[in-house]
Amino acid sequence: MTSEEQATATKAKTEDESITWWYRWMCKGGALVGGVSCAFAGLFNCITINPLNIIAGVWMVMNAFVLFLCEAPFCCQFIEFADVVSSRVEKLSPWQKGAFYCGMAVVPVLISLTFTTLLGNAIPFATGVLCGLGSLGKKGGATTYNQLDQQKRGNEETDTCEVVAL
Repeated sequence: MTSEEQATATKAKTEDESITWWYRWMCKGGALVGGVSCAFAGLFNCITINPLNIIAGVWMVMNAFVLFLCEAPFCCQFIEFADVVSSRVEKLSPWQKGAFYCGMAVVPVLISLTFTTLLGNAIPFATGVLCGLGSLGKKGGATTYNQLDQQKRGNEETDTCEVVAL
């Protein structure tokens, strides 16, 4: 094993420890449900004569494809580069992934503000928020909070109040 491989293994290990396994799967599930809702709403949005609605609908279908490609490459098994894209997305930090998903979901709403675009992009946007919140990391344990509380109490006891003359 070379030093580069060890560095990548260590980096992957620290990234895996920052988010719990169930939260990671919740984000993936949200992306899948968001992709389905975005695809159906996008197809429904294309059934119109308004060109902005058609553009927004096509964008939503492309969003669904990108969500499936990034989070569920097994849905795109006949596309040769699906695994490459998925592995690159997995290397992104959670806030980058969240910003990407939220940005993708906002564009169709900006193009055509209709109930269908709002409803169809709500779940992908929520998935982006969930992924972004993953950058906060794991919640600390009770012992950590107790230590911080004791340090805070100690600092409050040692602090003296200064009287300021007016």
